[in-house]
Amino acid sequence: MATTTKGKSKSKSSAKSKFNKETYMHWFESMLFLRKFEEKAGQLYGQQKIKGFCHLYIGQEACVAGSISALERGDKHITAYRDHAHPIALGSDPKKIMAELFAKETGISKGKGGSMHMFDKENNFFGGHGIVGGQVPLGAGIAFAEKYNKTGKLCMCYMGDGAVRQGAFHEALNLAMTWKLPVIFVIENNGYAMGTSVKRTSNVTELYTLGESYDMPSEPVDGMSVEAVYEAVESAAERARKGEGPTLLEFRTYRYKGHSMSDPAKYRTKEELEEYKGKDPIEQVRQTILENKYASEDDIAAIEKKVKNEVADCVKFAEESDFPKEEEAFRDVYAQEDYPFVTD
Repeated sequence: MATTTKGKSKSKSSAKSKFNKETYMHWFESMLFLRKFEEKAGQLYGQQKIKGFCHLYIGQEACVAGSISALERGDKHITAYRDHAHPIALGSDPKKIMAELFAKETGISKGKGGSMHMFDKENNFFGGHGIVGGQVPLGAGIAFAEKYNKTGKLCMCYMGDGAVRQGAFHEALNLAMTWKLPVIFVIENNGYAMGTSVKRTSNVTELYTLGESYDMPSEPVDGMSVEAVYEAVESAAERARKGEGPTLLEFRTYRYKGHSMSDPAKYRTKEELEEYKGKDPIEQVRQTILENKYASEDDIAAIEKKVKNEVADCVKFAEESDFPKEEEAFRDVYAQEDYPFVTD
């Protein structure tokens, strides 16, 4: 199936030809890890070892895997509350991500953020934001800083399809285009804002066309194809680094689970779910690997065993970690240097 955009059409087969064995093996292992990590998180939530809100990324792995592999180290990333996969793909220690889900002091946000508020400055991940659409103007602001400081880097700003209903989305797009900011806005359109389908909330269902209101280069992308995602992000990044400004990409993807762990997802049919599972991004990469003899079935099985053990190590680390001490609640509220009365 070709992904058609303004003035160009790219087929999956032509995209595949530019990627080598190393790339496909990396994609397969990284996406499989994200899938198994999230499945385990869902299981642990059911056991009440993880509490509070928990939004899983199962089915959407190609979005983050394709994006990050197309960008440079030092580029900034920001997203909404479905945020476990992004920092892991950027290089954050998955043990710390699992510990954060457990609200342990060894978590990536010291156990204070939980599922929705993860940050990792070292790996250029600026959250994890619980307010719908709240990260969009922040992404534009981060991009402004990159341009002002002449770093040559950009900001990748992810959001869900529900966030485009927020006024801040339109304000951010307007400023980004006016100031030619190096930002790639990505709508991870999984079809539903919580439990409400796109067609029930907007007269505009081709969400990428919203960028055209600001003369912003915009296009739809097959979010179930890691190759298509890579191609689109690579092109948008090239524009941004040349000083040509932002791009809006609509990744058409799908989440296999509900909006959160408390959502039974009864608003969609089993047939719809199975249709998307037939396009599973991990299975597509697996088939490409086998068809090109990049690896054997035994090699694939070895990777699956390795991933299973790595996820188990994450759980062990989280379970054995301590909860934060009570006094930790008063730390990280104000900056120490600005508020000398805050002491350790």
